Amino acid sequence: MSRYDNEIDLEPGVDNIAPDYMAVDSEARDGVRDDSHDYDRMDEDTTSTGGRAQRSVEGWIVIITGVHEEADEEAVMEKFAEYGDIKNLHLNLDRRTGYVKGYALVEYETHNEAKAAIEATNGTKFYDQTIYADFAFVRSTELATNCNTRRGMGIKGRANGRRDRSRSASPSRNGRR
Repeated sequence: MSRYDNEIDLEPGVDNIAPDYMAVDSEARDGVRDDSHDYDRMDEDTTSTGGRAQRSVEGWIVIITGVHEEADEEAVMEKFAEYGDIKNLHLNLDRRTGYVKGYALVEYETHNEAKAAIEATNGTKFYDQTIYADFAFVRSTELATNCNTRRGMGIKGRANGRRDRSRSASPSRNGRR
């Protein structure tokens, strides 16, 4: 038997179609739902880097800048493998020249490995060029509290409720001040 008037039954006698209904969770229907227990929490570094390092989805990524254009993947791997097991390494090349663009991304499994690599290699020489290492993903240390502020002023350019004195007063509509 067909559920709809214009539906053609290609297999008569076989009706394995699930009933058409939508299961609604009572909490979702009320508009209040607490799914916080369903998600994993990201590991964050709050001590070594001033509370700013952020873990990526799969690991701790270190960005190395100042990489010499003739460096190759094997040399970068060899330099950074002594600080921990490298999960992933990206050494992007310029399409036009074929040389390294000047940066590399190295991914470690643990925060301690990434931190050790940063501390040991930041500011060191690699292929006669100084390289700099830091966490690729960082949290902002300052939270934006008021998006409408200008130079420490409150809303509408007023500091502590007073008119901003850096601008002259506009004349009134009838020409008087």
